[in-house]
Amino acid sequence: MKKIIQTDNAPAPIGPYSQAVLTGNTLYTSGQIAINPVNGELEMSSIQEETEQVMRNLKAVLEAAEMDFENVIKSSIFISDMNNFSEINAVYSKYFDEATAPARETVEVANLPKFVNVEISMIAVK
Repeated sequence: MKKIIQTDNAPAPIGPYSQAVLTGNTLYTSGQIAINPVNGELEMSSIQEETEQVMRNLKAVLEAAEMDFENVIKSSIFISDMNNFSEINAVYSKYFDEATAPARETVEVANLPKFVNVEISMIAVK
């Protein structure tokens, strides 16, 4: 049985999908981009600020499911330019203890929704 996770502290879906789905003890988040949930605007002043907003959105979704970054077992990072990898990774790494960091892949893609530079999704387990 699945439970839909929804919070006003992360951007509302812009299509036929949920912010996250909990099935059993496993949470699957949808990809988050740098939409500020307060004003609906993209936060793209720098790649660092963009990545911070993505991580804040993911934190809000995790919290809505009564989890945090320690529960994350897998991350998928999609970026539009691999030259931004080190800046994105520097922000991302602030949210995880390196000794217990989740599995991850980082993939360069041609385009992302709203032509953002980074989108991240996660899988977490209670």
